[in-house]
Amino acid sequence: MPRPTSWSSSVLLLVALALPSQALAQACCAGSSALTPARLGIHEDGAVGIILKGTGILGGWDGLGNYYVEPAGTGEFDAELDVVGTLRVFTDGQVTVLIPFLKTWREAPGISEWGGGIGDINVAGRYDFTHAGEFSVLPGIAVLVGVTFPTGRAPEFASNLLATDATGIGAFQLTGGVALEQSYGHFLLNLTTLVGWRTPRSVRTVNETLGVQFQGLAGVGYAFDNDASLALSFGYVAELDAVINGQKVPDSGRALPTLGFSGSLPLGESWRLQGAINYNPPIPGLGKNQTAGLGFQLSILRTWT
Repeated sequence: MPRPTSWSSSVLLLVALALPSQALAQACCAGSSALTPARLGIHEDGAVGIILKGTGILGGWDGLGNYYVEPAGTGEFDAELDVVGTLRVFTDGQVTVLIPFLKTWREAPGISEWGGGIGDINVAGRYDFTHAGEFSVLPGIAVLVGVTFPTGRAPEFASNLLATDATGIGAFQLTGGVALEQSYGHFLLNLTTLVGWRTPRSVRTVNETLGVQFQGLAGVGYAFDNDASLALSFGYVAELDAVINGQKVPDSGRALPTLGFSGSLPLGESWRLQGAINYNPPIPGLGKNQTAGLGFQLSILRTWT
């Protein structure tokens, strides 16, 4: 089964909801991220942390958008441990590096196996031209960029029977986007759009280019007076058809909807604990060529000023 699309996950580490309270300064402190764990508050100069993710696969969509439940005797669980670090640059800019380590369990009739290894490393940047709550009408506006390097094992080099040791896509990814957010008292609204392009690659005699990807993320968050925060989000990834040897492959594109509920809890002045639950709603026609599941994310982050 194909792994759920995650090309922008590390870029979205920079798209945290900066949940404001009564003043901008408090908003920045409260607000580094109910949605994502590595975005810095205005008062922070850097952060390092680890992120633990796990997803149990429940079913998926075929190339026509039909949803199916996992057949009897089959199963999959995807685990990931990310090492992440963010550094402030040029006052309003941030650079994040994420190194993923993947572990996958799959079962098919008569066989089950574990596999994994290092995944595709991502370097992402964010620059905020304006901040949420800075102006009454103009929202916070940020530009996002990212590069993902093919450091993981591409599918054609997998040696396990169920390809559980495939940990990358075998191509560079270039990503760009814009994030908008605005505060209303304790609430904050966030809208992010991203576009991703992958470099062509050759597999034996086949020249392949994965389709351009588009992602949208909409979220609403709430910040408490003690700097804790909660957020609800909906994300959608859509990918155009792949091109093989110069020809588009019909119904090879992908799509994946995701509902998320997340929270952030400060632990003293320099630590914060964050968690999230993610769910791919099994609605026919909403997904395409992707697995669907229920997942969690836990992270701990050490920041400094």
